[in-house]
Amino acid sequence: MDKEYFDALAQIRLMRSKELLEEAIGLLERDSYKSANNRAFYAMEKGIKALLAVVGVEVTTHNGGLKQFNYCFIYKGDGTFTPEDYQKIASAEQIRNASDYDDFYVASKEETRQLVENTKYIVDKIERYIVSRKGEEA
Repeated sequence: MDKEYFDALAQIRLMRSKELLEEAIGLLERDSYKSANNRAFYAMEKGIKALLAVVGVEVTTHNGGLKQFNYCFIYKGDGTFTPEDYQKIASAEQIRNASDYDDFYVASKEETRQLVENTKYIVDKIERYIVSRKGEEA
């Protein structure tokens, strides 16, 4: 797979990430917190996969994506992404798991609002990074 493939993949995944974020926002507005948590997490996850495509890394699991994000963009990164960003994403995964798999978990409006806010922050940051990388190549 060549650079053109990964660039196209990054763009497609970024578009999907933004769609998922819009779904999360709509679900939050309709007080459907567990579903909003699910969509917010997947917006982050798809954004991370877009980011990884920029550097030619492909992953098949959520955990693999989070580990590669941590390695490529925090541990070896240029400082754009921070440990706090990693924590936002890791927290989103925990909330999504509880929302999807714990029948007794009660998602709160405030927790979901914060998750959607964090998701918007992460997706926007990923988009800015991808756009800036494209500008550097031109």
